[in-house]
Amino acid sequence: MIETERLLLRPLRVEDVGAFVSLHADERVNQFVGAYSHQQALERLASVEQQWAERGHGLCAVELKSSGEFIGRVGLNYWKIFDEVELGWTLKAETWGHGYATEAARACLAWGFTTLDVDYFISMIRPGNTASVRVAERLGFAPLREDILFGNPVAVYSLDKPASA
Repeated sequence: MIETERLLLRPLRVEDVGAFVSLHADERVNQFVGAYSHQQALERLASVEQQWAERGHGLCAVELKSSGEFIGRVGLNYWKIFDEVELGWTLKAETWGHGYATEAARACLAWGFTTLDVDYFISMIRPGNTASVRVAERLGFAPLREDILFGNPVAVYSLDKPASA
C-alpha cells in the first residue's frame, strides 16, 4: 500500500469490479480510456491481479483517506507489445481539478523507480486528453513518440529514472 497526504493506493482486485465498471461508465472518463462491461472488467481485473503476482507491480485503486471512497485507478502496467512499463491514471470526473491524479501518479512513480529495475516509464495519452497531458507534464514527462494502442493513436510520453532513485 502507498499512502499520500490525502490518498491510499492499493492493488486493484477482482472484488473492485463494481467500482471499476462505474468509473469507466462515465462518458467523461471513457472518452479516452473506454468502457467495460461487467465481464470485461472481471477479465481486466484478473489480469491486473496476475501482473501483481508475476511482476510485482500493477494497477492500484485510489481511495480517499478521509472516507475510503474509491475515486479511480493509477498504476504501473507492463505492455508486452512495447516491452515498456506505463504509468497511467484514471479518476472519477467529479474529482478532477483537485490534484488527485498528480498526487497519486507522483507517489506511484516514486514507488516504481525505487522498486523496479527500469530506466524510464512511459505514459500513453490519447489525442485531445489535455488534462492528462498536463498531469504528465507536471510529473516531468516529455513527448517521446507517436504510437498506436488498441487501434487508437496515442502520444507516448516518457520520464527517465532520476539519478537519485
